[in-house]
Amino acid sequence: VMPGVLILEALAQTAALLTFSEEPSDPSNTLYLFVGIDNARFKRVVEPGDQLILNCTFERHMRGIWKFKARAEVDGVVAAEADLMCAVRHTDKDA
Repeated sequence: VMPGVLILEALAQTAALLTFSEEPSDPSNTLYLFVGIDNARFKRVVEPGDQLILNCTFERHMRGIWKFKARAEVDGVVAAEADLMCAVRHTDKDA
């Protein structure tokens, strides 16, 4: 059985990739931070051999925080879902 925390980790990384693709800044000067999970729900067991499909949609960007709705599915059935938040911080390249 795949632990729920690993499913959430996979969803968080999916959100980070979406942030990375949408953020117009130079990635070498950018730090992406995972800042929170709300409304996490686990609805189906994920077993060895299952193909876990990860979906993440951008909801809004406000004051440096990016909010997403994320869902993990197996065979079209929701296994887990959560609202995720990421932050983008620009760093000094010379520091």
